[in-house]
Amino acid sequence: MLRPALIALALTVPLTAQAQSKQEDCTYQGQVVKAIQEARLDRVKQEDVAAHIAAQNPTWPDQYNAAIPLMTPWVYEQKRRELKKTDVGQLWYQLCMSQ
Repeated sequence: MLRPALIALALTVPLTAQAQSKQEDCTYQGQVVKAIQEARLDRVKQEDVAAHIAAQNPTWPDQYNAAIPLMTPWVYEQKRRELKKTDVGQLWYQLCMSQ
């Protein structure tokens, strides 16, 4: 199940000082997780995820790129069939907002 692992990982990603609000911070975190999910579904090798995402010029602030290596293993251990039907970026956002 995605939920327990998601909670554990969310607690490891601290809020950034530059985020103007919790909602903004959670939105960026959710976007990072969604980008990792999309890379996984596109069959990008796990070790290439950071470069793959950087090549797409993400719109979140640069400091959120530091979370990619922390979040990638969690997303990649999920079954692809689960990732196809679950928006883990949205789940992450909701969990972040509930903290």
